[in-house]
Amino acid sequence: MSAEVVVHDSAEVLAAATAARLITALVDAQSARGTASVVLTGGGTGIRILEEVRRSPARDAVRWDHVEFFWGDERFLPAGDPERNETQARQALLDHVGVDPERVHPMAASDGKFGDDVDAAALHYAEVLAATARPATDVEVPVFDVLLLGVGEEGHTASLFPGTPEVREDARTTAAVRDCPKPPPTRVSLTLPAIRAAREVWLVTAGAGKADPVTAALGGAEPAEIPAAGAVGRDRTRWLLDRDAAAHLAS
Repeated sequence: MSAEVVVHDSAEVLAAATAARLITALVDAQSARGTASVVLTGGGTGIRILEEVRRSPARDAVRWDHVEFFWGDERFLPAGDPERNETQARQALLDHVGVDPERVHPMAASDGKFGDDVDAAALHYAEVLAATARPATDVEVPVFDVLLLGVGEEGHTASLFPGTPEVREDARTTAAVRDCPKPPPTRVSLTLPAIRAAREVWLVTAGAGKADPVTAALGGAEPAEIPAAGAVGRDRTRWLLDRDAAAHLAS
């Protein structure tokens, strides 16, 4: 299945347009199934998208208490740490709309019930995913309606980095990640099998530093070398880019 590539003029337009797409996707999912599920991402662009959703006049078309929220990865830091994706997502959107706390599924913090045991935190998130999965799924995770991801300058996505055991994982749905090449070094991440369970995967990235990995991923690179290349959805894979990130793609 080929990926859909959409290029926007700037990072600002990219974030606003992706926010509009996300609102529409959640409304459509709720119309079809009564509820919707989304996997959130962090980073500058990922959080800017959530801020744009919060500011959108259309945001209240979504029944926010009927949305299941998950995360693609998390920095293994204390609860409330400003660098945690959960903290940033709550500040950007979740604290401003009427979410159901029982439908918000953050990854464990380093000062939570598992302490500094990142392996236990990763296993627990796999159990959370399995508990919310439908019987028909062949991977023990929900069939996410939209799974948002960023892309790093070396091609990583979620917290799956090139050449690591975690990007080669083909059985488990989550992984404890240590010694990340960018701080903080310890994280929890979905694996590629979990990511590929999503109906739609949206890889959203901006900036000239992303042009090479974007080109490599769309050119058929091996996921072990460019992890973003392995992030594909069941029904649709979208690459949502600004012009700088798309600079090396053939027009």
